[in-house]
Amino acid sequence: MISSLKSALILSVFLLSGLAVHAQKVFSVAYESQAQVKVFVVKYESQADLLVYKVKYESQVGDNNGKWFFTAYESQAKKKIYFVDYESQAQLKVFFVDYESRAGWKNASKKHLLY
Repeated sequence: MISSLKSALILSVFLLSGLAVHAQKVFSVAYESQAQVKVFVVKYESQADLLVYKVKYESQVGDNNGKWFFTAYESQAKKKIYFVDYESQAQLKVFFVDYESRAGWKNASKKHLLY
């Protein structure tokens, strides 16, 4: 009985942690038609919906908090993004920050785009 509860708990933790880890794995596609989200990189932080920090390792990604890991393969990503040339084409405006602590949403109404 205890071992089955322990197994269920371990499985639950594993599944939940897997969901958090996959939340911000992104892949930059070559064509707009392949994208789930169209992204524009703004020049100034004040223009952004989301401040993004590119993490070095997959294990560092957050739960929709602006910490992105760019995957090598499309199949590894949670979201496929396409970087558009014009702000008017974008669903999401991002600004890349230099420090992990600066990452996060500035416009929470756009959060649904990355879930």
